[in-house]
Amino acid sequence: MVLYRRWRPFWLRRSQACELYTASVPSPPHWLSERLGLFEELWAAQVKSLANVARKEPRTIKVSLPGGQKVDAVAWNTTPYQLAQQISLTLANTAVVAQVNGELYDLERPLETDSDLRFLTFDSPEGKAVFWHSSTHVLGAAAEQFLGAILCRGPSTEYGFYHDFFLGKDRTVRGSELSILEQICREIVAASQPFRRLEVSRDQLHQLFKDNRFKLHLIEEKVTGPTATVYGCGMLVDLCRGPHLRHTGQIGELKLLTNSSSLWRSSGAPEILQRVSGISFPTVELLRDWEARKEEAASRDHRRIGKEQELFFFHELSPGSCFFLPRGARVYNALVAFIRAEYARRGFSEVKTPTLFSTKLWQLSGHWEHYNEDMFTLQPPATNRAAPSQSGHPPGPPTDTLALKPMNCPAHCLMFAHRPRSWRELPVRLADFGVLHRAEASGSLGGLTRLWRFQQDDAHIFCAPDQLEAEIQGCLDFLRSVYQVLGFSFRLALSTRPSSFLGEPSLWERAEQILQQALEEFGEPWDLNPGDGAFYGPKIDVHLHDALGRPHQCGTIQLDFQLPLRFSLQYKGQAGALERPVLIHRAVLGSVERLLGVLAESCGGKWPLWLSPFQVVVIPVGPEQEEYARQVQQSLQAAGLVGDLDADPGMTLSRRVRRAQLAHYNFQFVVGQKEQSKRTVNIRTRDNGRLGELDLTAAVQRLLELQNSRVPNAEEIF
Repeated sequence: MVLYRRWRPFWLRRSQACELYTASVPSPPHWLSERLGLFEELWAAQVKSLANVARKEPRTIKVSLPGGQKVDAVAWNTTPYQLAQQISLTLANTAVVAQVNGELYDLERPLETDSDLRFLTFDSPEGKAVFWHSSTHVLGAAAEQFLGAILCRGPSTEYGFYHDFFLGKDRTVRGSELSILEQICREIVAASQPFRRLEVSRDQLHQLFKDNRFKLHLIEEKVTGPTATVYGCGMLVDLCRGPHLRHTGQIGELKLLTNSSSLWRSSGAPEILQRVSGISFPTVELLRDWEARKEEAASRDHRRIGKEQELFFFHELSPGSCFFLPRGARVYNALVAFIRAEYARRGFSEVKTPTLFSTKLWQLSGHWEHYNEDMFTLQPPATNRAAPSQSGHPPGPPTDTLALKPMNCPAHCLMFAHRPRSWRELPVRLADFGVLHRAEASGSLGGLTRLWRFQQDDAHIFCAPDQLEAEIQGCLDFLRSVYQVLGFSFRLALSTRPSSFLGEPSLWERAEQILQQALEEFGEPWDLNPGDGAFYGPKIDVHLHDALGRPHQCGTIQLDFQLPLRFSLQYKGQAGALERPVLIHRAVLGSVERLLGVLAESCGGKWPLWLSPFQVVVIPVGPEQEEYARQVQQSLQAAGLVGDLDADPGMTLSRRVRRAQLAHYNFQFVVGQKEQSKRTVNIRTRDNGRLGELDLTAAVQRLLELQNSRVPNAEEIF
């Protein structure tokens, strides 16, 4: 029990580092010291209890280490960190979390039974998540001490971490306060304050967080068992499953980035929270690398590209929605046309479904229980003017609450069920580009990545159980084919049954086995995300990587045994009996808007020819060639290509060519007297490649071939 004995004096020795800043709060909340006092009492009791267990039940356990080595350890005493020290001091210093029998585990938490032990560093996705989750606890501690904040939630994200907290109805985090918060975070990091895991009862949870109504709400909502865990770190005590770093000193560099607002949604009216986001790394070198990548990413920001290239814009009169200008609509439509061509080749049938539904549909599907806070609802307008129905009888006024659809699957279930089905029809593959609306918190809206109104390449496959594996393989092949054309690498992850699942565990296990088998046969690397499935079924998440190596979750493949049950979907099997279909949800692009934004940043605005809103600009050498230049432009447009004209008499030819290259036109067709007389064009590329003179008809035909083949490098292979 050496581990437990050293924590308390370690904290007492270093806690003074934060005392300077508590004076920044006009009157520090009384609950800070009260909560810490109760935590220390409970912590001392836990240390004593575990010491008794270790003394009364001394037991040798077997631990399998990386590389196959097996060692003996003492239950309730030996920690993963101690074993890492035996292997290598470098490993002990760089490991951020352990993995014990497949579960993430605190490095300083004693092992309890025979264990398969692995060590994860910051380089792994799980390691980053733990590192950034610990960093958000540091931010939470600073916010409590400096601002008197009431903490709400503080997760890690794909790109760092954030913490939401409440300061009062009219209080916000001022920009000038961000640097002070960051300095307090640095002091907490310098103090190397340990993270201490404490298991408490529900009653003790209520005592610890009696002054935090947000945490009390989370306790009622999330804590389903008799106990839960909290973590202490300095003066901070927070409800958390963990695991965490050994101590804050493992955070080499921490930087706060932005402050904004977010919404807390519960049974009452939404409340405005303050959100501060940040990033952290084990070393200063990693921070510098991140800053360089961030600068490069800023130069490729899709919002900047959208404005400079006149692709799209946003307006306060339609929040969370995008206005696509002609050039942007061309890119958007080219993406949709690409998926439509794949649908035709792969046996999907495109359908159109309503946008507005009674909330009874979402109650039937189960979405209302899990998703209603993210839906836009409205009451039908009352009217005294009853329009006659198709039967000639005047209908009564509608009384149901209505909702804009956030997804298409319930509508597709209605479509499958609208007439009897036979096994001969299966699989039924329905595709839908219908408009969706999701009520994201306004603070999370940003460019094309988070919108209230968007469209997906959404499709649902209704199939027999024995067709399931082949259909999953087809979905995976669909993903690979599309991402190859778009120039994305990708990684797959199998997300399994969450705690709030619907249905029978046996059905879930069968579905997970099918997905795992399909992934293994697919041959691409994949990860396991235990407990991260949708409430209705396990799923395969797809993380694509752009030209900067950044991950984006766009596509998904999800199995669903629940909706067919809820909608009583049936088909007549080969033996004549009614059978239940299985439902597959799948998307490749995901949100078309978001994918367009990812593409814009990945290519830096230099669009491949088949997507490009700047395919060709025709440049006459002088006024005498302007008429012929217009004829060339018309030939391009008649073929369905984008053809612009730059006949600006106020600029020299070389300056107009340079302007076209800076605007990222894939090709420039320069026409002078010789080209006019021979009905040819002189072709240049946006990278100043000179391809020479070519017959106009042949040039247009070659562009069509390159566009239709969707090659990424048309300029190089023209």
